[in-house]
Amino acid sequence: MKILVTGGLGFIGSHTVVELQNQGFEVVIVDDLSNTSLSVLDGIEKITGKVPAFEKLDLREKAKVQDFFKRHNDITGVIHFAASKAVGESVGNPLLYYENNLSSLIYLLQELQQKKEASFIFSSSCTVYGQAEKMPITEDAPIQQAMSPYGNTKQIGEEIITDTAKVTNINAILLRYFNPIGAHPSGEIGELPIGVPQNLVPFITQTGMGLRNELSVFGDDYPTPDGTCVRDYIHVVDLAKAHVIALQRLLNKKNLEKIEVFNLGTGTGSSVLEVIHSFEKVSGKKLPYKIVPRREGDITEAYANTDKANLVLGWKAESTLDEAMASAWKWEQKIRS
Repeated sequence: MKILVTGGLGFIGSHTVVELQNQGFEVVIVDDLSNTSLSVLDGIEKITGKVPAFEKLDLREKAKVQDFFKRHNDITGVIHFAASKAVGESVGNPLLYYENNLSSLIYLLQELQQKKEASFIFSSSCTVYGQAEKMPITEDAPIQQAMSPYGNTKQIGEEIITDTAKVTNINAILLRYFNPIGAHPSGEIGELPIGVPQNLVPFITQTGMGLRNELSVFGDDYPTPDGTCVRDYIHVVDLAKAHVIALQRLLNKKNLEKIEVFNLGTGTGSSVLEVIHSFEKVSGKKLPYKIVPRREGDITEAYANTDKANLVLGWKAESTLDEAMASAWKWEQKIRS
């Protein structure tokens, strides 16, 4: 079966391509290379022994998306990662996020709705819950007003998919994941941000390597045990495996509804300071950091109730925070050597 992975050279996408190829799927990647590098293809080949098909494509270009599907009319499933993803950047440049994250989704669905049947896995986010009222967060938690344009694009994206699936032959699973971290244990692929990292862990590892002077911790006055924000940090390989299981569920017609939703996380919340201390433990390095004012768009805490994914999908996160941080550090050292 031929599977399209959009944003397949990105952080989560590349790890998912590895897991798909390990399961025998034929993979076609499209990526605009705006936040990654072609070298990721080499890493995928080293791990799996196979180079996936790749096309450089900006999904905002509708005519090129149409042409792609004419040439690849045998695609049976799509895993859609391609999107801008930084909360802070989305606050500063909302139109970039609305154009990139929504138009690309719409153009993909317009092509898929012409097929007799199509399976669609959507890379959603726990940001759709806003600041949830109860922890841990279940899939039934109310969708709160988004705290950032990024979060809003995920909410709207879910609505677009749901409305489209009702009247087409598209079946979809929306995967709301928490905070992916880490790297492949081989050290061949990992998080490869362009420029200044927007996510916590690559900023930590770059600071550990001396590329950054110090880490900024945004606020220590939150109502949490140590005053810093709490998130659910999940190893990217665990996350990638969940995408393959979700896709197989749709392809094997095991889904009970046209649209299904699953939280993907560990079920445990870790504070920013706990993540820093985990890095210090696995690396043996003292990390320089300073407390700075809160960042707009950040919520206090978010961690998942994963019962539904555990029971219905038969998936469970296996790696610990220390294991994820160790793999991220191994990757950082490799790419700087």
